[in-house]
Amino acid sequence: MRWVGPVVPVAVVALVAALIFGGGVDQTVLPGIPSPGPLTWWGLPVVKLLTDVFGVLVVGVSVTAAFLLPGDGPSVSAHGWRLLRAGTWLALGWAASAAGLILLTVSDLLGLPVTELGGTVIGGFALSISQGQALLVQAGLALVVAVLTRAGVSRGLAAGTALIAVVAVVPPAFTGHAAGAGNHQVAVSSLALHVAAAALWVGGLAGLFTVRRARALPATAARYSRLALGCFAVTAISGAVNAAVRLGSVTMLTGSRYGVLVLLKVLLLVLVGLAGAAHRRYGLPALAAGRPRAFLRLVAGELVVMGAAMGLAAGLSRTPAPLAEDPAGPDPLTEVLGFAAPEPITAGRLLGDPLPDLFLLAVAVAGIGAYLAGVMRMRRAGLRWPLARTVSWTAGMLLFAAITGLGVARYAYVLFSVHMVQHMVLSMVVPILLVGGAPVTLALRTLRRPADPRVRGAREWLLAAVHSRAARLLSHPLVALGIYVVSLYGLYFGGLLGTLMRYHLGHLAMIAHFVLAGYLLFWVLIGVDPGRRRAHPALLTLIHFLAMVAHAFFGFVLLQANTVIGLEWYTGVHPAWAGTLLADQRLGAGLAWAFGEIPAAVVVLILVRQWIRSDEREQARLDRAADRAEAAGEEDDLARYNSFLSAGTREP
Repeated sequence: MRWVGPVVPVAVVALVAALIFGGGVDQTVLPGIPSPGPLTWWGLPVVKLLTDVFGVLVVGVSVTAAFLLPGDGPSVSAHGWRLLRAGTWLALGWAASAAGLILLTVSDLLGLPVTELGGTVIGGFALSISQGQALLVQAGLALVVAVLTRAGVSRGLAAGTALIAVVAVVPPAFTGHAAGAGNHQVAVSSLALHVAAAALWVGGLAGLFTVRRARALPATAARYSRLALGCFAVTAISGAVNAAVRLGSVTMLTGSRYGVLVLLKVLLLVLVGLAGAAHRRYGLPALAAGRPRAFLRLVAGELVVMGAAMGLAAGLSRTPAPLAEDPAGPDPLTEVLGFAAPEPITAGRLLGDPLPDLFLLAVAVAGIGAYLAGVMRMRRAGLRWPLARTVSWTAGMLLFAAITGLGVARYAYVLFSVHMVQHMVLSMVVPILLVGGAPVTLALRTLRRPADPRVRGAREWLLAAVHSRAARLLSHPLVALGIYVVSLYGLYFGGLLGTLMRYHLGHLAMIAHFVLAGYLLFWVLIGVDPGRRRAHPALLTLIHFLAMVAHAFFGFVLLQANTVIGLEWYTGVHPAWAGTLLADQRLGAGLAWAFGEIPAAVVVLILVRQWIRSDEREQARLDRAADRAEAAGEEDDLARYNSFLSAGTREP
């Protein structure tokens, strides 16, 4: 990690320059106004930068060890092992800096020097305030990563460690600066995407430079180049969207210091993008030809520029964003919801007046794009792929984007009835359509195998997941049914709804769980993808019947309830024009009770069709066995069984 030496000072210099230019550090002390002191003024952004650097490095070493470097059978390579060992200390530094950030943030918010803070105040912030909770989660995940890097050397464990590290960089993005922007959903989701993509991009480059003496460097660099291209696109798009939300207008790019810093960051992004293009055109061929010097010099230069960009980003997080007018206006609900209180509900407003979430929209766009790319690859290979499957998958993704991004998403925040409609669509209709697309089968047929057999590509990781013990457990019909039913009752009768609705990350987690729990159940029932536990259609029909009963009983119980679900949330956001909370809840209960009829009928028809086809295949198998036995002059199994029955009925 000796290359970190020149990168960190560049990042610190960029941070200090951004703070001074943008006014991120205001040392003015007014009489009677509490002041945290210079330690907090300068320590907070510096520790924020250190936290970002540690997080990026942990992501880089873990992703490189798990996915970019060749392995040694079921284990990571020797270089991967060394990277994971280095990741232990980096993760511990990450956890310590995140904990220090909690301390300095409390000092900044209360205007008290660090030495005057008590444990009760710090603990209350970390456990009760969203910003403190996010930092606490990040510190906890960093400690988990530190433990996992020492827990073993298997590829699967390394992959899980890398995924946890990527997740750990995201929580602070859901609080703080972006969370206070006018368009909360777009601002927060775009920043989360921006942070995750940048961490993969910068961290992967750092990991690549760390293994510069490995024999597998050319192939590793080529794999990183494909990852970097996608991360560059996501970073650029999400950064542009977030800047647009924060600035309010194009004129603020040059009319404010915040905008000037954004322009400088864009310039650095363009420089790194040009360096990446040079890598792909000149560096990678030279590296493959055994000339690594120019390639490594370019990588070192990229890291320095990326360090400057990270310093600017940390400075921007402390710089006030200029808005021409207060986006919240007079509506007090805007601070809670992230948007103004919606007008009385109409069909036009449910389908119009969109409330896009960039993360969910990105999932839909990426899902459709990847699927269609697979279909096109099948056609170029001269193979057929059923049109019905393509239509089913595309319709499911479009419905997912619509139900989470159109006006219905806006009203789902304030009306329990609309939330219930969204829940039913996401947990029943969308999963059925997605399962009908058979995405795993398409992926296994179209993903290319790596040229190096020691490397696990996307296809190999997918096969490992499909045939894993977890997949066998989750695909058991009773397990899939239990997850679906328990989550349904636990969310609404376990007091979780109000808590999850209060946080944007909780809202996203709830939406993801709706889709995944539904997908798991219907994949087990009617899926054709490999990996599911095979069961007789009669058993699957019984499981589906039990799911229908549980769903209907849920609607009935909710319809009879006299207690408002999620009272702590809906009391503050329920619009006056919508009637009482209990009346709206009963409307939602009625919709939930009646909604499942059509999807349930469709699943029954598919199950009956599969049952008939199963019997036809079994009969065809018996007929072929009989034909082979007759041709060989032998009795087949059916003939021997009939003879056994005949012998049992003869008179003694």
